[in-house]
Amino acid sequence: MRIDTYFTVPEVDGASLAESTVVVIDVVRSTTTIIEALANGARAIFPTESTEDAVRLAQSLGREDSILCGERKGEKVEGFDLGNSPAEFTREVVEDKKLVMSTTNGTRALAIAQEGERVLPCALTNLGAVAAELASVERITVICAGREDSFSLDDALCAGHLIQRILDARGEGDEEPELNDASRAARALAQARKPTKRVLSLAAGGRAVIEIGLEEDLTICADVDRHDIVVEMSDQQITRAGA
Repeated sequence: MRIDTYFTVPEVDGASLAESTVVVIDVVRSTTTIIEALANGARAIFPTESTEDAVRLAQSLGREDSILCGERKGEKVEGFDLGNSPAEFTREVVEDKKLVMSTTNGTRALAIAQEGERVLPCALTNLGAVAAELASVERITVICAGREDSFSLDDALCAGHLIQRILDARGEGDEEPELNDASRAARALAQARKPTKRVLSLAAGGRAVIEIGLEEDLTICADVDRHDIVVEMSDQQITRAGA
């Protein structure tokens, strides 16, 4: 087993992902919101890098059963139906709907991850389910969305706890996994810090969410193993794995 972690999107060479299962992490808040929406019955999520692409795609899918969602600088895009707050994505709102999503950081990470053999969005809210799914995978690449191409404490912490859980699931006779330096650093961070709301609130992304009045989003973002689901991106759409 080999686990490579990248703390920002610009570090990633898409061509190197071809034989890897790619995990995309954007704890505050894109992947948390994706998990929340699919756990609450959304049919599929279509990530786009630009808001213009999102509008065009929603129109082509049919606005009667599609929802435009996303943010720029943390706040809902003008004219969109929803922002990027996981609390908005309740069963009453999203069940049986198609969601077209564009966010500042998360959807960029998902775009480059498409070069991988398999793509699994991950958050603290489905950490255990993803770790179990990866326990026997030989090559794993973890991409942290980061914040505006910079290191993000919350994403690195989630990556570290994911790596630790994968390693904990190894059998006694299994070979020691290969970890790149970023994977080792993320694991060390996880050994030093639990993924709590307070820790998320100290990160730049968490502080930004608090500043726009959405502190309660961090309560959901820090709710470890809130959902026992794996979601997967294929053909530019994200659905529950096996659906």
